[in-house]
Amino acid sequence: MQELISKADTLLEALPYIQRFSGATFVVKYGGSFMDSPDDAVRNGVARDVVFLEAVEINPVVVHGGGKRISRALEKAGIETRFVNGLRYTDADSVAVVDHVLSTEINAEIVEMINSLGGVAKGFAGTDIFSCTRHAPDGEDYGFVGEVTAVKTGPLEECISQGITPVISPTARDADGQIYNCNADVAAAQAAIALTAKRLVFMSDVPGLLRDPADAESVIPHLDIAEVDELKQSGIIASGMIPKVDSATAAIHAGVDKVSFVDGRINHAVLLEIFTDKGVGTEIVK
Repeated sequence: MQELISKADTLLEALPYIQRFSGATFVVKYGGSFMDSPDDAVRNGVARDVVFLEAVEINPVVVHGGGKRISRALEKAGIETRFVNGLRYTDADSVAVVDHVLSTEINAEIVEMINSLGGVAKGFAGTDIFSCTRHAPDGEDYGFVGEVTAVKTGPLEECISQGITPVISPTARDADGQIYNCNADVAAAQAAIALTAKRLVFMSDVPGLLRDPADAESVIPHLDIAEVDELKQSGIIASGMIPKVDSATAAIHAGVDKVSFVDGRINHAVLLEIFTDKGVGTEIVK
């Protein structure tokens, strides 16, 4: 009996959040090594969370990554993987592999997972949704790595109006039609901004923003964007966390209420972050 009462308490804790967010759009950046887990329960966990969001009339939009799968595909094709300042250098040969892995293989798998669990999802190649320019902020050559500059919201809004979850790969085209590989965090943030989403959730392989990268227990649970510059200068926000935090800050300045960093390896991390009082990971707000 006590177990049943505990389940009822959990539902009651979630109720005000379900009521508050009904009809809102949430963007989820789906990425991390858990995407390649041999355990179906781990790989399906995020899809189950998406189906739950659909069921309580929240409108999820998924933007996914796939870095480890890309590395394996490039190795199989005999193409060397090289990184420049933390970004994958993408030449003409590798961008074709990247686009195929992201837009054809991984995208279809995520859509199939959501649909198999009772949800309704539709896949989109990022090249049909995102426009970009070449990423070259520091004069370095990154090859065909793009910076998302615009989002075609029409197809996404049509899905949302019909209760369908869009699933989008992080690729884009420039004004000449060239395909680019884009940072999935940045793409997700730009989608959240364009769709005036209420929440943006980044999933990865870390528990959140860590005060000490070597200590998984040093999660910063709450961060105001006014503190970001100081944390960058002190080196707490560094490396691959910089584009995540910069994207979060841009999204909040554009009107997104809250951005969360959660550990995708935790079962139902998205639901725990959204529908519980304590949440998990790091929340960034203004």
